[in-house]
Amino acid sequence: MTHVPQIKVPATYMRGGTSKGVFFRLQDLPEAAQVPGQARDKLLLRVIGSPDPYQKQIDGMGGATSSTSKTVILSEPTQPEHDVDYLFGQVSIDKPFVDWSGNCGNLTAAVGAFAINSGFVDAGRIPENGICTVRIWQANIKKTIIAHVPVTAGEVQETGDFELDGVTFPAAEVLIDFMDPADGEGSMFPTGNVVDELEVPGVGMLNATMINAGIPTIFINAQEIGYTGTELQDAINGDPKALAMFEAIRAHGAVRMGLISSVEEAAARQHTPKVAFIAPPSDYVSSSGKDIGADDIDVLVRALSMGKLHHAMMGTAAVAIATAAAVPGTLVNLAAGGGERHEVTFGHPSGTLRVGASARKDGDAWVAEKASMSRSARILMEGWVRVPSDHLA
Repeated sequence: MTHVPQIKVPATYMRGGTSKGVFFRLQDLPEAAQVPGQARDKLLLRVIGSPDPYQKQIDGMGGATSSTSKTVILSEPTQPEHDVDYLFGQVSIDKPFVDWSGNCGNLTAAVGAFAINSGFVDAGRIPENGICTVRIWQANIKKTIIAHVPVTAGEVQETGDFELDGVTFPAAEVLIDFMDPADGEGSMFPTGNVVDELEVPGVGMLNATMINAGIPTIFINAQEIGYTGTELQDAINGDPKALAMFEAIRAHGAVRMGLISSVEEAAARQHTPKVAFIAPPSDYVSSSGKDIGADDIDVLVRALSMGKLHHAMMGTAAVAIATAAAVPGTLVNLAAGGGERHEVTFGHPSGTLRVGASARKDGDAWVAEKASMSRSARILMEGWVRVPSDHLA
């Protein structure tokens, strides 16, 4: 019986916002995985521990949730006036594929620090003490993101007193600016409307705001599908019928948004679009037992990622929430009280999050200018990951 050896690949395991992922420099990957394709996907699947029919990812670095089944590849910038290219791969837990169709806003908070530590940022631009501005080209969605990374004594500062709901311990604050976050290849509202009627077989006719800002997202009113907007994970993730309903909404919304041509294609595109349900402010108790008052928030939002209700909020979906809130007449804007606004504080299962956004009318179309939020990031482990060498074949 022959046995294949394991290979060592330099890697860093990082938390960014409310997500975790395995970070690589492109030049450190095996040669076959330095280009897009099957070899790269097979390597990343094995690193994370997928596909796993048990949905635990015991034999890999993944944590068996959409928030922890993530990979990042950083490389030299392909765009002028940028420091680094950032490519994000969302690894399926129980299926053999990596979804490259979108960004991870939470891990973006870690990209800036990783770029500095990995030598992508020119040493002359790193202050001895202060804020280092890292100019990131998000290669999945072809957008610019600016990370403002604190530096102390010439090193990335990771510890601090900034608290982020959904993350247990405080850390240093990292401000993230998502520049021109809407889809550059089409309208921010792909249907041309801020609210549409979306017919979903087996569910009915739903009002929906379908937006492409940060990440393609479908917003629906909680009340129309029998929810209050105060639900925690178990209320949704323990209900197979509810998950099937949300997947049906996601698939039919994806077709209306022009992301896929038929609902059958949605199964191979799990990362995008996202589905979120919203409601006006209400008191609730977060997953940590923290009391959230209606006066503390502008709107309630619950979002699904990779087929499950997210434990907090995806960073890219937070961009979509803030941008939609900034446009009068969207479901998010109406649930938040209507009118003009440049920031929104929303309640999610783990607590609250404030996000700023600016949008303007350009003729008949809305244009998103910028969205900003604060996150934090920290190195959890660095060294090498090991994978059997046959996963490069």
